Amino acid sequence: MEIITIDINCDVGEGVGNESSLFPFISSCSVACGGHAGDEQSMSQMVQLSKEHQVKVGAHPSYPDKRNFGRKSMKISDLELHDSLTAQIATFAKIVKDEKMTLNHIKPHGALYNDIAKHKKLAKVFLKAVKPFKEQVMLYLPYASVAALEALEQGFAVTYEAFGDRNYNDDLSLVSRIEPNALIQEPKMVMDHVIGMARNKKVKSISGKEIPIKAETYCIHGDTATALQILMYLNQELPNQKVQIEK
Repeated sequence: MEIITIDINCDVGEGVGNESSLFPFISSCSVACGGHAGDEQSMSQMVQLSKEHQVKVGAHPSYPDKRNFGRKSMKISDLELHDSLTAQIATFAKIVKDEKMTLNHIKPHGALYNDIAKHKKLAKVFLKAVKPFKEQVMLYLPYASVAALEALEQGFAVTYEAFGDRNYNDDLSLVSRIEPNALIQEPKMVMDHVIGMARNKKVKSISGKEIPIKAETYCIHGDTATALQILMYLNQELPNQKVQIEK
């Protein structure tokens, strides 16, 4: 059986405070840049942890909406969104540079991630905001999404992302967090979910269909209640399935 290498990423700096436990088990992280959570102090702490554990570090900008943790679509002008994203990423990029680290990727957060996956106009606003980093970073985006297709057309480097701890609808959108079956929290179920996507390039949707998908990086949310148990289990058991975590 062929050995597959995957990246495991976590969204961090979101106020949970468990990152020092998570970092030994991940290969990249996306740091909240102040839009939905985080401030310069937390950003700096996350970058320092990344350096300590040799974890690739990325920016995790969002709608400027701390009240809803960036998880609700926001009525905001294109200019206001562009300026917010630009400011979030610039602040984080400076901290990364000051810590003599390299910005590896940019990954939108929450509702913005889901919205640009479907809406071309919004995707273009996001891509305009990240354009200054076009030659330096990867964009973590969902496979076959409007945002990924537009980014590739504009010449961005794209890494397809999937979610190990989230269930999918038939159209490859994530099951809404308001639904009771949105999350996958049992470590063995998460591993089976990841292996199905990594090895078979298919994901079993919530309706039971096998939907084609591609991904090189797999997210385990840092605020999932069992995140640490999931990551420890993946690190222990994935090699037995000929799947290794990139380091």
